[in-house]
Amino acid sequence: MSTIVISHGYAMSNDDHWYPYLREQLQASGDEVRIPQFPEPAAPVAADWLETLQKQVADLDPADTVLVAHSLGGVNLLNMLQRHDIEGRGPFAGVVFVASMAGEVGYDALAAFFENGFDWPRIRAAAKNFRVLHAADDPVTAAATPEHIMRFVTELGAIATVTPTGGHFPTTPDQRLELPEALRLVREVQGR
Repeated sequence: MSTIVISHGYAMSNDDHWYPYLREQLQASGDEVRIPQFPEPAAPVAADWLETLQKQVADLDPADTVLVAHSLGGVNLLNMLQRHDIEGRGPFAGVVFVASMAGEVGYDALAAFFENGFDWPRIRAAAKNFRVLHAADDPVTAAATPEHIMRFVTELGAIATVTPTGGHFPTTPDQRLELPEALRLVREVQGR
C-alpha cells in the first residue's frame, strides 16, 4: 500500500480530466490518494503552488509515496523535489510525469515556475524511480517535445513512454476521463 499525491495542471482543478479515474483505480487497490487543489489555477503563483504541495507531503513517509504530476504540476513538483530534505527524510518511492515540461515553454504567466532553473542532480536523488508519459503531438511542448522528454531521461534517468497521439492529456478544451497509461506507470513504480 502506498500514498499517491497527484499534482494537477495549469487552469485545472483536482477533479478534472483523468485525476478522479486514477484516484478510483488506486484506491480500489488499497492506496491512499491525495489530489491537492492549487490556489488560483488559471493565474498560478509559483510560491503558493509549491507551499500547497509541500503541505500535502509533509506528513507522509517518502519511501511509501509516489508522486504523479500533470503539465505545470510537474514543474511544481520539480521545484518541490529540489527542496526536499533527502538526508533527513529519504527519497520518494517514485515520480510519474504526465505531459510535463522540463523547461520554459513560452508562457509569460508561468515564468516564475522556471526562474531559478532546476538542480537536476538533487532532483534525481529525491526519488528512486522516474517515469515520463508524453505524446509526440503535445501542442504545449510542440517542436521541443523530444528535448523535454530527453531532459527527463538524461537528467533523471527516467524511463519514457511516448505515445504517437494524446496531445497534452488532454489538450484544452478537450476532456480525457481515463488515462490507463498513467495508472500502469504508477503501478510500475510501486513494483506491482
